[in-house]
Amino acid sequence: MEAGIKFKTVDEYMRSVPQQARAMADDIRTAIKQAAPKAEELISYNMPAYRLNGVLVYFAAYNKHIGFYPAGKSAIDAFADELEGYKTSKGAIQFPLDRPIPKTLVKNMVKFRIKENNEKAALKAIKK
Repeated sequence: MEAGIKFKTVDEYMRSVPQQARAMADDIRTAIKQAAPKAEELISYNMPAYRLNGVLVYFAAYNKHIGFYPAGKSAIDAFADELEGYKTSKGAIQFPLDRPIPKTLVKNMVKFRIKENNEKAALKAIKK
């Protein structure tokens, strides 16, 4: 991707994805949208993001991997066993381009984040 570009839409972002990462970026985008069909798709931090009662997840395409960011570390902790074999940090997972996107895992993590955001929204509503 060209440095310095400020993306306005996810489609614009996707057109800039390096060719070697494009199919996997499409796969992760599709998996997220299937798991969260009511989520708003937007650009945040200059990468695709999905919002439903707050940000659910982000992703970004690179030359050697797809970065998946489930908005915090709780989902990474909850799915630690299934993430074995992938490079992770407190808030990020790297899916290498030489392996298929684990779509079921991505969907389950998105659903986990939906549940978290819905619970937070419900608690916030009760406090009002």
